[in-house]
Amino acid sequence: MKKVIIYCVAIFTFGCTGDFGDVVDFTVVENPNLSESSVVGQPNSSSIWLSGLERQLALVFNETLVLSELGSDNYVNTQTFFSQFLDGLTIQITDPDMRDTQRQIQRLRELALFGIAEVGPGDPNYTAETEAEFYFFEGLSYLISGMYFSTLPQEPVGVPITSEQHYQNAITALDAAIAINAKPEYHLAKARANYYLGNKGAAIAAANAALALDADFDRFVLFDAANGPVSTFESALYGRATFDDLQPLPTLDFLDPKYSFLSTSEDAPVHYLKAEEAHLILAEANLSDNDIVAARGNLTDLLDLISTREVRNIDDSIEQRTQVSEGSRPDNASVVVNGRSGLVLDRQSGNVDVPSVSGTSLTASDIAAMQDDDAGLTLLYRTRQEVFIAEGLRFVDMGVKLVIDENEILLNPNINEGDPGTTPVIPAFISAVVADLDAITYDAGAGTASTAIDLSAILVANKSSNQVVPFE
Repeated sequence: MKKVIIYCVAIFTFGCTGDFGDVVDFTVVENPNLSESSVVGQPNSSSIWLSGLERQLALVFNETLVLSELGSDNYVNTQTFFSQFLDGLTIQITDPDMRDTQRQIQRLRELALFGIAEVGPGDPNYTAETEAEFYFFEGLSYLISGMYFSTLPQEPVGVPITSEQHYQNAITALDAAIAINAKPEYHLAKARANYYLGNKGAAIAAANAALALDADFDRFVLFDAANGPVSTFESALYGRATFDDLQPLPTLDFLDPKYSFLSTSEDAPVHYLKAEEAHLILAEANLSDNDIVAARGNLTDLLDLISTREVRNIDDSIEQRTQVSEGSRPDNASVVVNGRSGLVLDRQSGNVDVPSVSGTSLTASDIAAMQDDDAGLTLLYRTRQEVFIAEGLRFVDMGVKLVIDENEILLNPNINEGDPGTTPVIPAFISAVVADLDAITYDAGAGTASTAIDLSAILVANKSSNQVVPFE
């Protein structure tokens, strides 16, 4: 009924005059610098278009990172201007963040498809490498759709397709990129799609192919601090200073802020496809095959790789961990969290070292003692959380999915409220602990802190669910 009303209003408003069409027909006004012919058919237009795709990916991450990190147990939002809903997993079709996230992902897809169909073939200087990148970005648009939405259209006002089909379409596009000019990140993106599909053999093959091409590859998205887009999540973690309050769990304190000030012209990049993920996929596959020796080997390789990644020495003294109430959060290196030391930084005693690509509390001793059991798998998921903090994957590992936004529901004849994708997907075992996702207790006098729950253990305890722990 709502759709009928909207259509009727549109007809009444715009159909009651005979000449109103000329007012909204912008195709009759042509700026030679903005017309299609100024791009399609021009030399080097494909490389310029590719730069536009990189920029669009930055906009996608500006949407997905805030929602996914707040929706996970990584961070608690106490008084920021960033999403006021996701911290409690309140996911609504009327939330403008749903609209903006969906649109930015779909814009990435359409830009990639136009590059493949029009810009590239019309450029006399079109290269195979650029063509492969266009297919890569197409694959990314499907991969991200599958990660964050249970169903989503794959074309304007199209029929929504499931996350599983988005993953399959991502694999198809990535295979096209690999066939033209294979890169390790193409294989890793394919490994991730297969991982979340539960296709263990294909995920293993793709992860190994990625590492065979480059053992320490790292694909990242850049942000332009001077001209935009700036990094929204860097603003959330670092640029907020004392005005806002976004805090990590105490177990993750040593990894915060992952993004900090670089220069007046460049914000910190987001590392979204890196070799560490391949090792973690392989180790999880090893555990599902009851091969603890191989799992230990892959995790040892992971530690070796992380030891080579950049660690930034920064002044974070303005961040006092007060969470509005003085002394309410751990703020010095002597604090023991969940019985473990070394997880909290003392930001008032001078500069602190924070990993900017990957960091972990996992040690060689942990790996040596690891067994092929639920405790070992929990350790692996804790490591995944640490390595991928502020990269948006913990939310996906939780099995939570966002919703199609209200505008799409109202204007797309293939979607009605109540259809799959218009209600959030939150596994029952996540719903049961939403109030405790970010909850902690802290005794400043005793120097101890603890989290209310161990979400990694909860995920593993529910490994038989088809919503989480895909290899089990």
